[in-house]
Amino acid sequence: MEHAQEHEACPEQTQRYCVERPIYNQELLQGQLHRRQRTPQTLKQKIAHSCRCTSKKAKSHLYSFLPILKWLPRYPVKEYLLGDIISGVSTGVMQLPQGLAYALLAAVPPVFGLYSSFYPVFLYTFFGTSKHISIGTFAVVSMMVGGVAVREVPDEMISLDYNSTNVTDARDIKRVQVAVTLAFLSGIIQLCLGFLRFGFVAIYLTEPLVRGFTTAAAVHVFTSQLKYFLGIKTSRYSGPLSVVYSIAAVLSNITMTNIAALIVGSTCIVLLLIGKEINDRFKKKLPVPIPMEIIVVIIGTGVSAGMNLNKSYKVDVVGNIPQGLRAPAVPEIHLIPAIFVDALAIAIVGFSMAVSMAKIFALKHGYTIDGNQELIALGICNSVGSFFQTFSVTCSMSRSLVQESTGGRTQIAGALSSIMVLLVLVAVGYLFEPLPQTVLAAIVMVNLKGMFKQFGDVTHFWRTSKIELAIWVVAFVASLFLGLDYGLLTAVTFAMITVIYRTQSPQYRILGQIPDTDIYCDVEEYEEVKEYPGIKIFQANTSLYFANSESYASALKKKTGVDPCAILAARRKAQKRHAREIKAANEHRKKAVLKLTNDVEATVKHEIANDDLPVNGKFADSGVQDVSPDEHEHFVETKTNIHSLILDFTPVNFVDSVGAKTLKSIIKEYKEVGVCVYVACCSGPVMNELTRLNFFDNTVTRELLFHSIHDAVLACQVKDGSAFTD
Repeated sequence: MEHAQEHEACPEQTQRYCVERPIYNQELLQGQLHRRQRTPQTLKQKIAHSCRCTSKKAKSHLYSFLPILKWLPRYPVKEYLLGDIISGVSTGVMQLPQGLAYALLAAVPPVFGLYSSFYPVFLYTFFGTSKHISIGTFAVVSMMVGGVAVREVPDEMISLDYNSTNVTDARDIKRVQVAVTLAFLSGIIQLCLGFLRFGFVAIYLTEPLVRGFTTAAAVHVFTSQLKYFLGIKTSRYSGPLSVVYSIAAVLSNITMTNIAALIVGSTCIVLLLIGKEINDRFKKKLPVPIPMEIIVVIIGTGVSAGMNLNKSYKVDVVGNIPQGLRAPAVPEIHLIPAIFVDALAIAIVGFSMAVSMAKIFALKHGYTIDGNQELIALGICNSVGSFFQTFSVTCSMSRSLVQESTGGRTQIAGALSSIMVLLVLVAVGYLFEPLPQTVLAAIVMVNLKGMFKQFGDVTHFWRTSKIELAIWVVAFVASLFLGLDYGLLTAVTFAMITVIYRTQSPQYRILGQIPDTDIYCDVEEYEEVKEYPGIKIFQANTSLYFANSESYASALKKKTGVDPCAILAARRKAQKRHAREIKAANEHRKKAVLKLTNDVEATVKHEIANDDLPVNGKFADSGVQDVSPDEHEHFVETKTNIHSLILDFTPVNFVDSVGAKTLKSIIKEYKEVGVCVYVACCSGPVMNELTRLNFFDNTVTRELLFHSIHDAVLACQVKDGSAFTD
């Protein structure tokens, strides 16, 4: 208590700690620790354990598969019911016109949009784990469905083998087949991924990728609605450059614009924008958002019926909306091979959008969602719904925001919204038959407002991350010009390449000590950080594997200024030069001796002739000096002033066989030039990987690995004999 009061009196005083312990390398540390004894299970035991069924396990699996069994019995009626009713009605009012509008995007008659707004929404109530997202038709997925339907079924008439009394046009019949089969297949894919616990696949669709993709999809959607908005007849395009072809087709037929459709559509856009602005500006004061979409639908239907716009002004209308629900029918299985890749893309995109919104609401309201169960829920919504002629669905962002903001607390709100659509289907659907298609186009265009705001991401990512900006731009451009399917594939591939690029181009740093601490930071970033004489501490913020091993070794040489290969090459060059000097000296000595011998012989002959004899065995006039070979044996080795190198493995998550070989090669190369290499902060999993890769031997032992950088530094100082203080 006294310490606490003292701390309150001196808030600027920092806390301190002091620890005295041995210098630990991995050999010493492992010798003082005792591993827990674990008996590994055989494959047979693992299978038997997973297949074992107990009442508790069965109950857990049942609650996981049907979350409604867990939350519905605990549903607080008095506290939640009113909010769910208001939210369900508000969302249902939005769901009705959006279902009709997004059916146009999916290239199917509007009634199938209503089917898709009922069955999947109702099914999600039983299987979904998110309490706030609104499942149903969504612009991006509907556009992808429409693209596949148009690609598989061009404007010419196809076979009439689809047994239906509600759809009269053969082209629409076949497109419904494609859309329904696509929903079935995407649902099966989602179910398989969910049962295989592949909920993590959504992480590969990073936020910049999704936002760039959806922005491009918004452009696709907008251009596809121009012909309905202007009331002109053009073909619908899909695949690469479909946006360009669509715009060109609209511009070439711009003189055929239906003025009545243009006026009605423009009026609806103005009303919708005013309504959205009011809802945004006064959302805290309004009990529920103004349902401008249903208001516009009602007004547009009334005006169309009263003025007979279809016959008097040739304005295209929704047309026949049959009452009641369709009998179940099996999707066209023979279409699966042609649309499998598209179904896979729709399955992943749909799940990614749903789980992203679900996580946002779960974080905001303090509950958790199960990604694998969300895959299963969406898979059931799509696959089961396809038997009732629905097309692929996912989470709608705009409706989810309305459902959450109007007081929705559980999945009951979604169920109530689906019941409202059911009432329209079985009772009053025929009232919307005079609704002009330009009104639906206006609803779609205005709902794209939020997606078009994502163009602001360019400036945001420019300031924060150039790599994420590149992902956004590639996702947008590829999806815009190659189509949503190939664009998504291109964007995912590019995002993977950026991951490889980051691991191959990490940041390399030399670390130094903050004085009187065991903290080590970048010497180039902080003025106070100092290096120990003769010790270099190297850090790379990446793992060590085949793709970056070579660059790791190169950066190590560049950053430390010690290149063992260059030093050894310089030594060999100096040794060769020294050998040449010795050889030249020896040759010079031989010549000197030969010359001396010849001179002596001549002198002797001369002395004999003149009776001169040497004095005491020496010639007084001899000027020849002996050359000592020791004078030429002078060689200075090339050396470095660094005696220790520490590799900080804190950022290293894994090491493969190539990385282990590179690390061992580094240790041996530097040892040849008198530099000891140590590894610090190596994690347990990395240690296990190195052991499995037979990294340790007689020359490379665990004594080279240290628990921390400071342990390694102190060990280097002890070995070098330099003075230091803790």
